Amino acid sequence: MGKGPGLYTEIGKKARDLLYKDYQTDQKFTLTTTSPTGVAITSAGTKKGELFLADVNTQLKNKNVTTDIKVDTNSNLFTTITVDEPAPGLKAIFSFRVPDQRSGKIELQYLHEYAGISSSIGLTANPVVNFSGVLGTNVLALGTDISFDTKTGNFTKCNAGLSFSNADLIASLALNEKGDSVNASYYHIVNPLTNTAVGAEVTHSFSTNVNTITVGTQHALDPLTTVKARVNNVGKATALIQHEWRPKSLFTISGEVDTKSIDKSPKVGLALALKP
Repeated sequence: MGKGPGLYTEIGKKARDLLYKDYQTDQKFTLTTTSPTGVAITSAGTKKGELFLADVNTQLKNKNVTTDIKVDTNSNLFTTITVDEPAPGLKAIFSFRVPDQRSGKIELQYLHEYAGISSSIGLTANPVVNFSGVLGTNVLALGTDISFDTKTGNFTKCNAGLSFSNADLIASLALNEKGDSVNASYYHIVNPLTNTAVGAEVTHSFSTNVNTITVGTQHALDPLTTVKARVNNVGKATALIQHEWRPKSLFTISGEVDTKSIDKSPKVGLALALKP
């Protein structure tokens, strides 16, 4: 475990990655190339049913400044400039999207041994202000995540979370949607040698009185091949196998079946990421 509680987005992240990361029912291809000068170009294409989406991302690094420029099939231009460590523990991020003139945003992140803070503000006349803060240690942390719309004078987001971690277990509890839902997650490393882990997530909505339960596991068949599986209380069962056939080049195949409607065809997703 690293030092400090980290940012608010890290509360429950291990369980979310285990249960949701790399699962997909689309076909995706990604190719990354790097020039001798350090410029990285990543081309990605995704087929969603009859729809095909593509984007090209260029990343340039100069000392502690990283610039990402991405163009997609809808002619949107996304630009993000990140400055690492302008002061100890600080990170500054500036982002905007063309042609959306209201998309500009500045974000500051600060990591301390006993705190993690992130704050952002939109570059508009009536911006949305976001703030999240976590206090504690790498064992026990308590945090909040809020957004305030200066145009309407209302809080658009108000969440709170608690996280407990030790060498092989991470548990978290979060109150979301302005107190309308509660989310509890659990992540446990069963065998670090084979990267075997189990996880679970339970969400309860007070307004609808609906519970959502998802449990999953992962296991490394060998140092280059990982299998994952999950199931939820509505009968959706999903599994994937991911193989690193060369360094940082991954092939993933995943499938999902509805156990309550076996007559339906299963959904299959493929992802190929190449990094020569």
